[in-house]
Amino acid sequence: MTEIPTSRHSAFQVLTGLFSLPAGARIGIGPMIAAVILVVIVLAAVLAPLYVPYDPLSMDAMARLKPPSEAHLLGTDPYGRDTFSRVMTGGRVSLLIGIGAAVVSVAVGLMIGLVAGFFRVADGVIMRIMDSLMAIPAILLAIALVALNEPSLSSVIIAITVPEVPRVVRLVRSVVLSAREEPYVEAAIALGSSMPKILIQHLMPNTFAPLIVQGTYICASAILIEAILSFLGAGVSTEIPTWGNIMAEGRVYFQIKPGLIFWPGLLLSLCILSINLLGDTARDLLDPRMKKREG
Repeated sequence: MTEIPTSRHSAFQVLTGLFSLPAGARIGIGPMIAAVILVVIVLAAVLAPLYVPYDPLSMDAMARLKPPSEAHLLGTDPYGRDTFSRVMTGGRVSLLIGIGAAVVSVAVGLMIGLVAGFFRVADGVIMRIMDSLMAIPAILLAIALVALNEPSLSSVIIAITVPEVPRVVRLVRSVVLSAREEPYVEAAIALGSSMPKILIQHLMPNTFAPLIVQGTYICASAILIEAILSFLGAGVSTEIPTWGNIMAEGRVYFQIKPGLIFWPGLLLSLCILSINLLGDTARDLLDPRMKKREG
């Protein structure tokens, strides 16, 4: 019985290889600092309910716009709510939206991209649809999608995901178009391997490295778009604290209480900058051409 040639690397080998550094490769101090900052922000947001001193939704009319003090570390907002508690808790929602949008975009884009890259009949139709979506500015498309539904966490994730999917599809399609010409894929087709097996076992592993990098950029972009939507009043309900909502509520009081915008804006900027820097580092480490240079 003839043995069907398999891809040059199994899925397990690809996954383990993604996290192994090329010989002689070094990670600079910048990415290390970015990783530490991101870990601190994520842990602070996830563990917020365990250490924040106040309920982020609890109002106190007698403590409106209080300056930073021992009782309120970052002061209070126009409704007497503790700013520190709201900023830390708001990070949970912002990060959840960023990660959720990245995961959904990559998953949906991967499936569509595999089909578009492997089946030439479907390629033309799928890519014309993707081109149409990419022709619309992402923020405008997100606002339009949110406006069609009631503001909620799921609707915001969907609104951010839809503009990002075409970019993932184009990336996966380009990888598949190149990989399908490899001898092991042509041999599998000639020997009658099923289409699902070819797509999952032979082609999908080739997309892991670029998708990890693309996922980091989508996550950072989603966090920023969520903040923009919330700032414009088109994001999640104002009852749910997010970095964007906190800044939106504080813009009216910026001259007398700049901290309402400064603190959530600082965490938002550090988070996005750290994710993008780690994404750039992952791209350099996972790029085969970079590995060849290092070798």
